[in-house]
Amino acid sequence: MRITVDIEDSVLSDLLEITGDKNKSPAVARAVTEFVRRKKAREFGRLIREGAFDYPAPAAEQAGGDFANPVPPLYPD
Repeated sequence: MRITVDIEDSVLSDLLEITGDKNKSPAVARAVTEFVRRKKAREFGRLIREGAFDYPAPAAEQAGGDFANPVPPLYPD
């Protein structure tokens, strides 16, 4: 979809430098896509923190058993 947007020259120059794109359209499209992705991720994180997704705990956790973390620590003790 084509649209017309007024963007300050300095902001557009920064955007082209940050994205590494040579053309304005791909740089703006990438910035908008990234903005939307981050907003959605932030909203998803908020919903998780508020308990919107209430899944039952795994059987080992419910039984009070010890279960290993499948992801090893970055810095072992």
